[in-house]
Amino acid sequence: FSQMFSLIFLLLFLQLYLLVTCQDGRDCYSQMEQSFYKDGDIEIAAFLHIYTYDVPRIERSFIKYRRFRWFQSKNYQYVLALVFAIEEINKNPYLLPNMTLGFGLYNVMHSHMTVMENPFIWLVGVEKHVPNYTCRKQSKSVAVISESSIAVQMGTLLELYKIPQLTLGPFEPLLSDSGQFPSLYQLAPKDTSLAHGMASLMLHFGWTWVGLAISDLPKGVQFMSDLKVELQKNGICVDFVELIPATVESLSSFQSTFHIQILKSSANVVILFCVNESLIGASFQSWGQLMTWKAWVTTSQWDFASSEKHFLLHSFHGTLIFSHQHSEISGFKNFLQRANPSKYPEDSYLSRFWSLAFNCSVTGTSCKTLQNCPLNASLESLPPHHFDTSMSDGSYNIHNAVYAVAHSIHEMLLQEVEMQPVNNGAKVAFSPWQLHPFLKNLQFTNPAGDLVNLNHRKNWEAEYDILNFWDFPYGFGRKVKSEQLSLSENLIEWATGITETPHSVCSMSCSPGFRKTPLEGKPVCCFVCTPCPENEISNQTDMDQCVKCPDLQYANTERDQCFYKKLTFLSFEDPLGMTLVCTALCFSVLTAIVLGVFLKHRDTPIVKANNRCLSYILLITLIFCFLCSLLFIGHPNTTTCVLQQTTFGVVFTMAVSTVLAKTITVLLAFNFTAPGRRMRHWLISGVPNSIIPICSLIQLALCAIWLGTSPPFVDTDAHSEHGHIILVCNKGSVTAFYCVLGYLGSLALASFTVAFLARNLPDKFNEAKFLTFSMLVFCSVWVTFLPVYHSTKGKVMVAVEVFSILASSAGLLGCIFVPKCYIILFRPEKNAFKGFRDRIFSKDTDVLKCSS
Repeated sequence: FSQMFSLIFLLLFLQLYLLVTCQDGRDCYSQMEQSFYKDGDIEIAAFLHIYTYDVPRIERSFIKYRRFRWFQSKNYQYVLALVFAIEEINKNPYLLPNMTLGFGLYNVMHSHMTVMENPFIWLVGVEKHVPNYTCRKQSKSVAVISESSIAVQMGTLLELYKIPQLTLGPFEPLLSDSGQFPSLYQLAPKDTSLAHGMASLMLHFGWTWVGLAISDLPKGVQFMSDLKVELQKNGICVDFVELIPATVESLSSFQSTFHIQILKSSANVVILFCVNESLIGASFQSWGQLMTWKAWVTTSQWDFASSEKHFLLHSFHGTLIFSHQHSEISGFKNFLQRANPSKYPEDSYLSRFWSLAFNCSVTGTSCKTLQNCPLNASLESLPPHHFDTSMSDGSYNIHNAVYAVAHSIHEMLLQEVEMQPVNNGAKVAFSPWQLHPFLKNLQFTNPAGDLVNLNHRKNWEAEYDILNFWDFPYGFGRKVKSEQLSLSENLIEWATGITETPHSVCSMSCSPGFRKTPLEGKPVCCFVCTPCPENEISNQTDMDQCVKCPDLQYANTERDQCFYKKLTFLSFEDPLGMTLVCTALCFSVLTAIVLGVFLKHRDTPIVKANNRCLSYILLITLIFCFLCSLLFIGHPNTTTCVLQQTTFGVVFTMAVSTVLAKTITVLLAFNFTAPGRRMRHWLISGVPNSIIPICSLIQLALCAIWLGTSPPFVDTDAHSEHGHIILVCNKGSVTAFYCVLGYLGSLALASFTVAFLARNLPDKFNEAKFLTFSMLVFCSVWVTFLPVYHSTKGKVMVAVEVFSILASSAGLLGCIFVPKCYIILFRPEKNAFKGFRDRIFSKDTDVLKCSS
C-alpha cells in the first residue's frame, strides 16, 4: 500500500505541475499546434512537416504539453507556395470561375508515433481518435497534398476514403504501385537518371575512388544498387558504404562509425543520399566541431544550407548538389517579398517564424501580435540559410499539385455542365473520388511553361541542375547554379582548404606508355602502373591492356606511339655493305693478279707441277667466288634471289671439285713415278680433269630441282631490327638449301681426306700439304657458319653468309697460291728441277702439262 500510495502521489504531483505550467506557460510555442485554414468553396488539405518537437508529448485526459524546437524554414516555403498557387487560381477568370479554392494546413511529424495524429483529427473532426467516426460537418476538401515520406504512412488510411492524394516529392517507387495506392499521384519526376548523372560527374572530375552514405530505406537501397552499377560501368570504385538508419534509435551508433570511417578513408569524395531529411539532419547536427574537409555530392532533399550551425555550413562548403531542373514561376519572389504577418494574420506559423527570424516579441492571447519588429523586415532580407527565396523542388511540385487539382475540377465541372443544365445557379456538389478519371489523364502546361503529367507511367525522367554550395563568413550559405554538366571549374568553390579540383583516386593514373596491373584482393581502381612490353603501346591514360603495333609499325621508346618502319636492306651504301664490296673486289683483283703471274711463269716447274691447267681453272673459279658475293648486296629482287644461291652453289662446287682434282693428280703423279708406273694411263687419259664437270653437273641438277620445286623469293623481315623492315631473299626450300650445302661439304671433306693422305709424299713440288690446309680452313669456315647464321637476323644474316663466302675463298687462295707466288717472285732459285727429276720428266714425256 505504501508503494502504491507513493506512485499515486507522484503522478498527481506531476499532473499538477504540468497543469500549472501549461496554464501559465502554454504560450505561443504550444499554440502553434493549431492548423492554418483558409475558407473556400472547395478546399485542399495539406499535410507538411513544418516544425519539430523535442520529445513525444506526455498526454493525459486533461493535459497536453509539447515544446517547440525546430522550425523548418524550407518546408514553410511549401506553405507559401500553396498559398501563392491558390491566390493565382482564385484570381484567374478562366480557371474555376465563380468558385474559390481554400486550404487546410496541418503539421505532421516524421515520427512513427505522431505521423498519423493530424490525419486522424482531419478525418474525425476531434482530437480523440475514433476511426470511421466523424463529428464534423461535411468536409469541403477534395484532395490531399503531402510529402512522399508522409504519404507512405498515411496513404493506406486515406485510400479507404478514395481521396486523391498528391505528393510533392521526392519520387517514391513504392507509391507507384497502382494496386496498393490507386488514388495517389506523384508530382516529382523519376530519379532513375540520378545515378547516371552522379557517375558522369565523377568521370568529369576524374574521381574514381568514392565513399557512399545511403539511407537504409528501400528507396535508398535501390538507389545504392543502381549507383554501384553505374559506377562499376564507368570504372569507379567504392571505398566504403554506410547505411543511414531510418530510426532515431540507430542514429548514435551510425554517427560514431560513420565519422571514423570518413576519417580513415582515403576517398576524398563522399556521395550522400538520404530519403528522410529529418534523420540525416539529426545525424549531422550532432557532429559538433568535426571538420572533414571532404568533397560532398548530394541531392537537394537535404537542405543543410538552412542549418543554424556555422560549423556544419563550413564542413559542407563546396558541396555539389543535384537539384531537379525546372523553370522559375513568375511572381513567386514578389509574393515572398510582400508576405508578412499583417497580410496573413491567421497564419500562426508565419507569426512564429517572424518572431524567430527578426527577434520580435509575441503578445496577445492569440499569439499573433508582434512587437519590436524591424520596419523593413521581409523574407527577402533574410540570409539564405534562414530562408531561401529561390523556389525549391518541393515548392515547385506543390504549386503544380494545386494547379492539377484545379484543372481536374475545372474539367469535371465542364463535363457536368454539358451533361445537365445548371440548376438555377446552385453550386455543383461532388465527391473527391469523382476526380480520379480526370487526374489520371491530366496533362497541362503550368504558368512557367512546363508540361505537367500525373501519369507515373508517362512521367519523364528528371533533368538536373548542379548547385555549388558556398559558405560565406558568419554562416551565410548560398547555392550557385552551374551550366549543365560541362561545368566551369574555375567558378566552383571546393571544400575549405582546397584551392584546386580535389583528387579522389585509389591509385594515380597510369600515363601513356604504361598499363594498369590490378592488385590482388583490391578493387579494380587500385593498381600499379607497368610499362608496356616491347613493340606495344598505350596512347591513353589508365589503359588496361597495351596494344601491339602492326607488323609494319614499331613502338617508340616512350611506348605511346607507333611509327612506320623504314624499309632497309644490305645496300652498297651501307657501311657494312660497302666494306664487303670492297673486300670482294680486292680479293678478285688479287686473284686476277695471281692468275697473271701464273700465266707469265707458266713454263716454270712450280707452275707446271700438279697440272697447271687445274691451277688456271681454280684461279678463275675463285674470281667468280669473290664476285658472286656481290649478288647478296643491294636491293633484292627475284632475279638476284634466284642467282644468289644457285651461283654460289655451282661456283663453289667447281672450286672444291678442282681442289679434289688437284689432290687426285698429286696422288696419281706419285704412283706414276713409282716403280711399275701403274697409274700412267689414268694421268694420260685425263681422269682427274673429268671430276670437275661431273661434280658440277650433279650440283646443277640439285639447283634445278630446287628452282623447280620451291625457288627463292623476295621476303620481308619486320622483327629482326627495331624500327626497320628488312628486305631479304627467302630461300624457299630450306631443305634444298641444305642439300646444296651438304653436297658441297661432302666434296670438301673428300678433298680434305685425299689431300691428308698425300701430304707426306716425297716430291719437292708436292702441294698436298697446302691443299690439306686449304680444305681445313674451308671446312672450318662453313662449319662455323651454320650456328652463327642461325643466331643472326636481317642484314647481319646476309653479311654472315657473304663473309663466309669471302673467307672460304680467301682461304683457298691464300693456302694454295700464296706460297707458290712467293717462290716465283722472291725465291726463283727454288723454281728448278734437279737430279733424277730432269731424267724422268723430259720434254716429250711431260704428263703434267696442259696438253696431257
